[in-house]
Amino acid sequence: MSDTPKTPLLDQIARPADLKRLSDRQLDQLAAELRAETVSAVSQTGGHLGAGLGVVELTVALHAVFDAPRDKIIWDVSHQCYPHKILTERRDRIRTLRQKDGLSGFTKRSESPYDPFGAAHSSTSISAALGFAVARDLGGNVPEGLGDAIAVIGDGAMSAGMAYEAMNNAGHLKKRLIVILNDNEMSIAPPVGAMSSYLSRLYAEEPFQDLKAAAKGAVSLLPEPFREGARRAKDMLKGMTFGGTLFEQLGFSYLGPIDGHDMDQLLPVLRTVKARATGPILIHVLTKKGKGYGPAEAARDKGHATAKFNVITGEQKKTPSNAPSYTRVFADSLLQEAAEDDKICAVTAAMPDGTGLNLFAERYPSRCFDVGIAEQHGVTFCAGLAAGGIKPFCTMYSTFLQRGYDQVVHDVAIQRLPVRFAIDRAGLVGADGATHAGAFDISFLSNLPGFVVMAAADEAELKHMVATAAAYDEGPIAFRFPRGDGTGVEMPERGQPLEIGKGRIIAKGARVALLSFGTRLSEVEKAAEALSARGIKPTIADARFAKPLDHALILDLANTHEALITIEEGAIGGFGSHVAQLLAEKGVFDSGLKYRSMVLPDIFIDQASPEDMYAVAGMNADHIEAKVLDVLGVATIGEKRA
Repeated sequence: MSDTPKTPLLDQIARPADLKRLSDRQLDQLAAELRAETVSAVSQTGGHLGAGLGVVELTVALHAVFDAPRDKIIWDVSHQCYPHKILTERRDRIRTLRQKDGLSGFTKRSESPYDPFGAAHSSTSISAALGFAVARDLGGNVPEGLGDAIAVIGDGAMSAGMAYEAMNNAGHLKKRLIVILNDNEMSIAPPVGAMSSYLSRLYAEEPFQDLKAAAKGAVSLLPEPFREGARRAKDMLKGMTFGGTLFEQLGFSYLGPIDGHDMDQLLPVLRTVKARATGPILIHVLTKKGKGYGPAEAARDKGHATAKFNVITGEQKKTPSNAPSYTRVFADSLLQEAAEDDKICAVTAAMPDGTGLNLFAERYPSRCFDVGIAEQHGVTFCAGLAAGGIKPFCTMYSTFLQRGYDQVVHDVAIQRLPVRFAIDRAGLVGADGATHAGAFDISFLSNLPGFVVMAAADEAELKHMVATAAAYDEGPIAFRFPRGDGTGVEMPERGQPLEIGKGRIIAKGARVALLSFGTRLSEVEKAAEALSARGIKPTIADARFAKPLDHALILDLANTHEALITIEEGAIGGFGSHVAQLLAEKGVFDSGLKYRSMVLPDIFIDQASPEDMYAVAGMNADHIEAKVLDVLGVATIGEKRA
């Protein structure tokens, strides 16, 4: 397979409507070319590969049968949407995927009318599709019109309760709605839970629609007095052994399972459903993640997310680093603590590899729990573990912890249960863009009474914070750390518990104090070097804790400096807001202190490199330097102050 595949049929496709003039055999060829083009594009950009390869035939079939953008095709999570983007007038930009000013790696309403609903988290598609279906029937109006609503949801996403809430409502409303269950036996990690076992049983049997037809015929041959009993027996038999009943109990007609890579099955089923469906229907499609590209099929995660790679070998082109990743430091530190304390366990929501808990699971399989894509359950499960005397580390990306916020408040914080929240991917994360930015956890956790909230300034500090969390039993405690590699600081052999609510002075100076919370500390130090060259040597402090605040440290900085500036990788309402509240309550502003807080701006920042995203946010070293000069009233080179 070359970097630039030959795609004669795909070259003739400018928009989905062009697929309707192709024969079924040509659609098969188109799928092969689309798969090659997807591999080629992702090899140059990096991104989610395996999921898209698994739905190539399904993507072609959907666009060949339905009429997008009038018909709304909604991809759950939408990391599998690259083939869809190629077919929907974006092929000329497909090699800008996940790059600054390029195509999003997910569906995005502002990008194309063929993306009717944006997503990047899971299990939202059925709810959104039902909304479109009801809007259609209520006379809703959008520029491209409202036709069928089709939700494509993976088996992993079906482990989240929201999917069943939506199906229950759809079954009650009885609207024409099409749900395609893309069953590939893997979301990111191998699937867990009763749902995956249930789906496995479905395709171990004969196709359910054939059994249903046969049973119906057999009943009709019985004398009338026996028919009602036979019908009840058939229903009981269905409930015990055969597929479809769970979905039918929710009010959906069920078709499947069918081979999602076989156009001879896909096209007739979709055409029949389009022509005849009256209410909600679920089509169960079996696919293979990474299909058709050997290195992805052979990979443990089926090529879920890759860096740029060599198309021939599949070898990824990763930038070498002398520092360990923050995720690996967390994982190794937690293993050290768990070796000393058998009450420590770890919980994740379908992200064992991404959070480093795959290492914990290998060492302590009975103490590691993957709850599936079910963050709400995961948080309350941890609350129950803590109430039962266990020390759970609830390990989630910042952006995914948002999904369990009510449980954080209601089940953990109010009861002051000692759940340890390990928050990965804090701050701006790069190519995944706004949907995956860890922008809000400082704000939404530090508002909660009794919570301890920490942020690691570097990988050594992270090691100490893991030890701090392991030792803390007074209530909930959280520590956050970013994606990527550490700063290369010398690492302690073992983490040591920190004094709760105490920060540290990094360097003493005069006039202005820079109080950092999190990994912007390295940028603060760069800014301090530039300021020192101007004759302004700032004091540098690492807060360590957003809650409880180090009152003594903050008040000392405020009372001994002309200006105080806080810097954090979070949104408005976080660490800086708490510092401002303290200063106001203590009357410090009355003495003329100049206070500024540098936070993420009140916008969602599109994908780019983390450095570029922080440049947009105005939080790199040069921005910190400029903020100090402005606060102190010092003119920069080439400027003359009024």
